[in-house]
Amino acid sequence: MGFFENIISQKISDISGMEADTLVQYLETPPDINMGDFAFPCFKLAKELRKSPMSIAEDFKSKLDTQLGDVIEKVEIVNGYLNFFIKKDEKVKYVLNQIEQQGDKYGASNRGEGQNILIEYSSPNIAKPFHIGHLRNTIIGGALYNIYKFMGYNTTSINHLGDYGTQFGKLIEGIKLWGNEYDIDSNPIEELSKIYIRINDLCKNDEKVLEACRENFRLLENGDEYCTSLWQKIRAQSLEEFDKIYKLLNVKFDAVIGEAFYIDKIDDVIKDLKEANVLVESQGAQIIDMEDKGLGVLIVIKSNDSSIYATRDLAAIKYRAKTYDFDKCLYVVASEQNMYFKQLFEAAKYLNISEKCKNNLHHVQYGMVRLPSGKMSTRLGNTITVEQLLNETIDRVDKIIEEKNPDMENREEQSKKIGIGAVVFNNVCSNIIKDQIFDWDQVLNFSGETGPYIQYVYVRTKSVLEKINFDIPKIENIDYNNLVDDYSMKIIQTLYQFESVLELVINKNDPSYLAKYLINLSQCYTEFYNNNKIITEDKNIQDARVLITYYVGKVLKNGAKLLGMEMPDKM
Repeated sequence: MGFFENIISQKISDISGMEADTLVQYLETPPDINMGDFAFPCFKLAKELRKSPMSIAEDFKSKLDTQLGDVIEKVEIVNGYLNFFIKKDEKVKYVLNQIEQQGDKYGASNRGEGQNILIEYSSPNIAKPFHIGHLRNTIIGGALYNIYKFMGYNTTSINHLGDYGTQFGKLIEGIKLWGNEYDIDSNPIEELSKIYIRINDLCKNDEKVLEACRENFRLLENGDEYCTSLWQKIRAQSLEEFDKIYKLLNVKFDAVIGEAFYIDKIDDVIKDLKEANVLVESQGAQIIDMEDKGLGVLIVIKSNDSSIYATRDLAAIKYRAKTYDFDKCLYVVASEQNMYFKQLFEAAKYLNISEKCKNNLHHVQYGMVRLPSGKMSTRLGNTITVEQLLNETIDRVDKIIEEKNPDMENREEQSKKIGIGAVVFNNVCSNIIKDQIFDWDQVLNFSGETGPYIQYVYVRTKSVLEKINFDIPKIENIDYNNLVDDYSMKIIQTLYQFESVLELVINKNDPSYLAKYLINLSQCYTEFYNNNKIITEDKNIQDARVLITYYVGKVLKNGAKLLGMEMPDKM
């Protein structure tokens, strides 16, 4: 918790006898800065102290008024709340000095020290187009990875490729039947996708073809030379295509490990489940019956002795527990898979791994991405690929720049940063659990609460600094009283909240809190810029306003970087 919150909670602790660590959790931020910097809800103590909130507030205020100290200016009572006002110059001094001392690490903490965090995200299926559902997954997971790492956690990113399963039996059968009709080598993903759609249609109408596909997968699991070599080729071609997307998004992974990696580790999983006496036979398949827990039945081994993705996921959990001894393992996967992950985590309780790992598996759910016409499906062929989306966005941005600023230097690079930033921000700007309708107009809206707006405000801070030739004033020469007006104090209050926002992201596993914070900071600076003349004849005022401009730009840039956005130099 923050510096001022700790001071306030300690003072309440001194007069109440209650633990400061408990009291600090009750503190709130008033909706209007004129109501104070922090508010303490006295009703939280009404039951324990056996008094009304107003009575507690009056009692506490009378005692606090005699020991405000050097930081607290005054305390007021508002409807059973104690509202604390921090001395403005003290708050400005503290915030600016923190940013000066911590630099690009401002907002970071050591809360994650010694804790191992695994984050599984992106996880596309090979031989299929990388569509915008996987884009949202990649962006959310990448943001969480950046923020956990920034907050001191030992963080590992895992790309768990969908590189195994019955669909490869289908692809192999499709290539056997029609391979010579498609130019797979020159355009692998698109051509393989066509084959996949075609073989799926045939399987719906011909049970014998479906059985042939299942047999192909069984042969693949048993190491058949033809099936294995074809699968390896498909995998390599897919990864090459995916890397183009990751390069555009500036995304890298610590480990790229697909389902196939865990095939030789399945026997250990089966052994654990048998020893736990939870594996039972049902219609030739091996299952875990979870009906008593309201979780239905989880198939572990199919009736033809093939594994299923749940088997491989359990093997992955056991491998990760042994390899990383994780304190938390996050699965960034669409909310559609909620029931599956409940089943998976329940089944993981029977694995021979530490209790710590068993109890710290978390499904980070995000809403599905849909077209206005409905859900996307590779089988139905109605997907929008990420490559199409990103390239189209960059092209549209470039056309806007060409109209408004045709002489801009490095226009191609700036268009890329703005276009990618627009797409990244669009995927994290609202609560991630909500479904998202993919709409070109919304993605490319360059006004309002968007990525380009944040980038525009950042560029504005740079243009201010450019006017003084980037000669940033020294903090020791700043008169903090020149930054106590309402517009400046709104910025100071918002800058102060940066660390608590990052902690909230981690507590909720939702980067949208950071996205909303960056919009708020941008809006605060816009108000400040419109109402305060920055370059002025009074050097003392100018230095103070230039310095706060410099710090706003720094926090905007670093916050955007955590989301996966780059800032342009010009707009």
